[in-house]
Amino acid sequence: MSAARDAVGGSEPEDHGSRGVTAAAERSSVDSGMARSDQGATAGVPEQYGFDLEDERPLPELAPLPADPRWRVEHLPFLTAASIALLLCAASVGFFAGGSAAALGAAAGVALTTVSFTMSTLVIAWADTVRPALLMPLGLLVYVVKYSLLGVILAYVISSEWAGRTAMGWGVVAGVLGWTSVQIWWVARLAARK
Repeated sequence: MSAARDAVGGSEPEDHGSRGVTAAAERSSVDSGMARSDQGATAGVPEQYGFDLEDERPLPELAPLPADPRWRVEHLPFLTAASIALLLCAASVGFFAGGSAAALGAAAGVALTTVSFTMSTLVIAWADTVRPALLMPLGLLVYVVKYSLLGVILAYVISSEWAGRTAMGWGVVAGVLGWTSVQIWWVARLAARK
């Protein structure tokens, strides 16, 4: 504290009663010193801190975009075809196991997961094409939104008295396992090709 007082020309207070007055005088002298050093700086930021609004330095180089960004979604047609085949199988099994309500439930479960995975793939591919720095925030946002919607839909279906609700749960499980296995197969095939 005494070093700060010496820098602004203050002196040691005589007694404890004058301490408040001396501190106020120090603050005003420090503030006026800052105001004097601000001359020539913009927006109240002193030049001594290195801020310059007229900075002419070039922006950093961004990573180049790939020549063909379609590789990010080239698996979608095959996965969609596999999901449609799984949807038809799930509807058939549901129909033979529990009638038309179970068939509709199983098909709806597979369709729900197919739409969910497709949405994630498209958003992540778009973000990676436009600006790779958006991958993490958009990926997490899509993840939170899609699982929140899935939770709300499943909670609504479970609380209803619909006969196809159990089949819909099994359809969601079948859709997740089917999509994940086909995507693992696709990635393994792609890795073996390269």
